[in-house]
This record gives sequence, C-alpha cells and structure tokens, in this order.
Amino acid sequence: MTTSLRAAVLTVSDSVFQGKRRDGSGPAVVELLQQNGWTVAHTRVVADDLAVLAATLRELASQSVEAVFTTGGTGVSPRDVTPEATRKVITREIPGLAEQMRREGAKNTPTSALSRGITGTAGQMLVINLPGSPQGAVDSLKSILPILPHAVQLLAGGDPHAE
Repeated sequence: MTTSLRAAVLTVSDSVFQGKRRDGSGPAVVELLQQNGWTVAHTRVVADDLAVLAATLRELASQSVEAVFTTGGTGVSPRDVTPEATRKVITREIPGLAEQMRREGAKNTPTSALSRGITGTAGQMLVINLPGSPQGAVDSLKSILPILPHAVQLLAGGDPHAE
C-alpha cells in the first residue's frame, strides 16, 4: 500500500460511554489497523442510541476517511442497534465481508452466529460493524483486513481488474 488509508473507530457501548467500563475493543482495533499501515484519524465512544449513532456515522462520513469501524452493539440484546443505525447511513451493503467475519468467528466461538453486524458503503467510505469483545473485534477485522485496500480502491473508481 503506497498511501496510508484513513480510518475512524467508533466504540458503541452504554457502559463505556457512562464510564462504568474500560474500552477494550476500540483500542485493540486501532492498534491492529496501525500495525497494518492504516492511519486512525478519529476515535470516539457513543452510547447504544440509534439516532446518535446514525448521526455520528454521517458526521464521520464527511471526515475524509476510507472506513469507519464500529465495535459493539451488534448482538441480540434490546439495546444493540448498531446494524440498524448503519443501515440508515449506508447506500449499499457488502454482505460478503460480514459473512467472512462470522465464518471466521465461528472457528473460535459458536456465539459469533448471534452477531448481526453488517458492512456497506456510504459514498466512497466503508462502514464495518465489528463485535464488541476485544478478541471478537480483532479476529473479525483480521479476517477481512487484506481485502479492504482493494475495496477502497474500487470505491474510489479504481479498475476492478488491476493486479
């Protein structure tokens, strides 16, 4: 990769937002991205609130980043609203990336099947929902990280047949 790709990492958690728990997944995602040549331009923590999360995703879409990675809010509890907020922002889903993350997660824990995380595009930006556990977030991201530069290139209008 000749140019560093820019990312934002958004932790979605009521308990982290309220200061009741330390954020483990956001920093783990930041570290993995940086180790792989990405520049993390923005990090933020928000509560599990559909309207606030959708507004934050829209704001980050205007910040010249190639991808926003969310951590948390992808399960089946009543407060888990990250996929719903993401759907309000993206214009196209990329189901294969979410399927790849769940497939990889199933190797370590059967509960990964409960993840409702989605991936998609908002303009030329990727939006990727990762699980809230640090290990789940890292494992999921590792499973798709090699594909992301090509996806970013295609979103920017690059040749899909270039090697």
